[in-house]
Amino acid sequence: MRILMAGASGFLGTRLADCLAADGHQIIRLVRRSPRTPAERQWNPSAAQLDPQVVADADAVVNLAGAGVGDKRWTDDYRRLIRTSRVDTTTTLAVTIAGLPAGDRPEVLLNSSAVGWYGNTGDRTVTEDAPAGDGFLADVCRVWEAATRPAEDAGVRVVRLRTGLPLHRDGGLLKPQLLPFRLGVGGKLGNGRQWVPWISMRDWLNATAFLLARTDLAGPVNVVGPTPVTNAEFTRELARQLHRPAIMPIPAVALKVALGGFAQEALTSARVLPGVLDRAGVVWAHPDLPGALHAALTE
Repeated sequence: MRILMAGASGFLGTRLADCLAADGHQIIRLVRRSPRTPAERQWNPSAAQLDPQVVADADAVVNLAGAGVGDKRWTDDYRRLIRTSRVDTTTTLAVTIAGLPAGDRPEVLLNSSAVGWYGNTGDRTVTEDAPAGDGFLADVCRVWEAATRPAEDAGVRVVRLRTGLPLHRDGGLLKPQLLPFRLGVGGKLGNGRQWVPWISMRDWLNATAFLLARTDLAGPVNVVGPTPVTNAEFTRELARQLHRPAIMPIPAVALKVALGGFAQEALTSARVLPGVLDRAGVVWAHPDLPGALHAALTE
């Protein structure tokens, strides 16, 4: 399969591109700079510029583009970037797909979204049929997912990947926690009662490849592990595996000083379950947190 990918240089995109290439797929990367290899094509999603032939040549499109939500303090400018970097890329791809003749359209668009869609769920479990919640990330997810509609209306299978928190020592949720935990100053965030929708990197890659191949699956899919845990439980298990104490909780007020608006999202509880994937019969490589963390720290 010839797969056109946006966001192929990011934390998830790099690993997914390598995984799909290892399975025999041809990966064509969308880049904003001038192409440096035959496997790159230039685009400018901020100006809605994308050669339709680039999309027509693809069997599938995967869009993982977007500024990292935890990479910087949430100033007003960075909030705008979080939103536009997702909506502009998705809109450009979806509109370009819809504008092609029916026979030239790719078979599927896998478009990134996030469990932020649900807002704060407290202790309530949610699956894909739950409505959007409240808050900045929920609002971003709402417009982000809506931007895929031109492709969907044109008859293309669209899968919205409501990704949780993939675990890997080189990025995501885990990387910024490793140093303080190894120094013995790690701890739970706030009261630690908020639910963490983790997923192992291997399971995230497997699930995404599974959704690419399963022509009967479309719409929102929670790409999370089957057993969410509270932040306190996550903290205890990470400390156990690193053989370090976890006795210094980070107060909510300190998070707000350090992270600004992102602090509220870091304290949000998301007890999200993989309803679609479980019903589809996905076999989990790491169904529980101890196994997922071990893999994240050693593989």
